[in-house]
Amino acid sequence: MKAYLFVLLLPLALISCKEQSKDTSETPAAENAVVTEEENTATPTFNVTPISHATMVLEMDGTTIYVDPVGGAEAFTGQPKANLILITDIHGDHFNMETVRAITGDGVGIVAPKVVADKIDEELLPQTIVLNNGETTTIPGMDGFTFKAIAMYNLREEALKFHVKGRGNGYVIEHEGQRVYISGDTEDIPEMRNLENIDIAFVCMNLPYTMPVESAADAVSEFQPAKVYPYHYRGTEGLSDVAKFKELIQNSNAADNVEVVQLNWYPNREN
Repeated sequence: MKAYLFVLLLPLALISCKEQSKDTSETPAAENAVVTEEENTATPTFNVTPISHATMVLEMDGTTIYVDPVGGAEAFTGQPKANLILITDIHGDHFNMETVRAITGDGVGIVAPKVVADKIDEELLPQTIVLNNGETTTIPGMDGFTFKAIAMYNLREEALKFHVKGRGNGYVIEHEGQRVYISGDTEDIPEMRNLENIDIAFVCMNLPYTMPVESAADAVSEFQPAKVYPYHYRGTEGLSDVAKFKELIQNSNAADNVEVVQLNWYPNREN
């Protein structure tokens, strides 16, 4: 009789063990069933090489942009070949046709205001895009980039003759969510103050042509780029006090949000 009960109870025990084993193995699997997707938050690469005053070379994710190229081809010795040339205005420290001619090869685009395009060699016009203040463009072969023309002009009565509204362009370059602002020759105009989400800004400050460091600092403390490079800071009385500009930012409401980066924009100056 005992043997019969053992045989009868054995299948029930096996079924019970099987169910317990099944429960134990499925519990961790249920806990690990959450699927996570990692967001790509990598910041596009960025590098700037000051050439002189307003002239610079920007490298963004392998794309090279020459800004206001002057100084002849020799000024760009050792630099990567340009994919694009940005020109802000007609003055000689921003536009030099001989330099543009020397560095512009096949497939190199040019973005400029109309006043500059009117002075560009006829053979380069097919690769030139004219932008007016407020307009945005893309460039063939530069996927993911947009370029917006921002107004640049003087506000002070004594300086109105230098840069009239609508003639030249500042620029906002956007690529993969990174926004770079180049002021061109301007004062602390509303179009600058109203900029948003600027990661990197190049802001001019020289008298009598653009604005004093106090005005530049006040504008920067309002639109608060994550990083600002003082540039174009040589005036008729020498170099502007960029150390004071930095101090003003550090003592403003933007102190925790804006990093001031000082580069040598005048490597050939006499001390």
